[in-house]
Amino acid sequence: MLVVFGSVALDTTKTPKKTLKDKLGGASTFAAISASSFVKTGLVAVVGSDLPKKDYQTLVSHVMVDGLVKKPGKTFRYHCKYDKTLNVRTTLKTQLNVLQGFRPVLPETYASSKYLYLANSDPDQNLEMLEKFTKKVRFSMCDTIDFWIKTKRASVIKIIKRVDAAIMNDEEAILLAKGESNLFKCAKKIRAETGVKYLIIKKGPHGSLLFYGDDMVVAAPAYTLEDVVDPTGAGDAFAGAMMGYLANLNKPKVSICDLKQSLVYGNVMGSFAVEGYGLDGLLKATDMPKRIKKRAKMYMQSLPL
Repeated sequence: MLVVFGSVALDTTKTPKKTLKDKLGGASTFAAISASSFVKTGLVAVVGSDLPKKDYQTLVSHVMVDGLVKKPGKTFRYHCKYDKTLNVRTTLKTQLNVLQGFRPVLPETYASSKYLYLANSDPDQNLEMLEKFTKKVRFSMCDTIDFWIKTKRASVIKIIKRVDAAIMNDEEAILLAKGESNLFKCAKKIRAETGVKYLIIKKGPHGSLLFYGDDMVVAAPAYTLEDVVDPTGAGDAFAGAMMGYLANLNKPKVSICDLKQSLVYGNVMGSFAVEGYGLDGLLKATDMPKRIKKRAKMYMQSLPL
């Protein structure tokens, strides 16, 4: 089993062709639904009383919601827009609402989980969640975003020190490394400061980089697509698939070979996410497991020998 802690949101997204308003999203939503294609996944999050019933039902039909808390007030909201290339995202508004000050609770039904993914929530909340798994977790990974790096850098560093792997995009890595523009140097600097065993840097349409060991790096290209309509949640789907794959293996110890293979499924699930608006592309994939296996096989065949 895998536990995913993070945000459930109602997103407003502007793309060159379409504007979506109050569509179900959030880092933990994308990550948990993506992971559910590989392993039983329990969600820990908070929503407001305004979450539509159809969105709640979407969550219930894919993941365990024992850890989903409903509070009076508004659900977390995130507004953004993409440029015409769909590669540049601009944040327009962030409203924490019920997410602000949320104290996560670990349900008894999740207590046996040995795998934990901490999505890009407040790093102090992530630390609190990690503490609830004292000496039980076999593998943990955290994400972060520029907002937390700018406002709570010390806490971001603290949580990265406590997990087995950290994942972030290239802009966030540059920001965390205090302006170092070369990603290899960024990774080296971040790993030296935090001591994290594995660091994954996402590069959007250019794939991802996995740093480990003594300056070792694995480059995983993105799955090539002809049509991309909405990049929202692709990175979260990527991370969720990685963790779902590893949790499904359920090994006493995660190896570098396991991590390399998880990158395959991360890229595959990320590719499904960008093919639809909001969760649409990802949901179509999770409801048709054969599509995932087929695309993973095609991805493997496309890699250089």
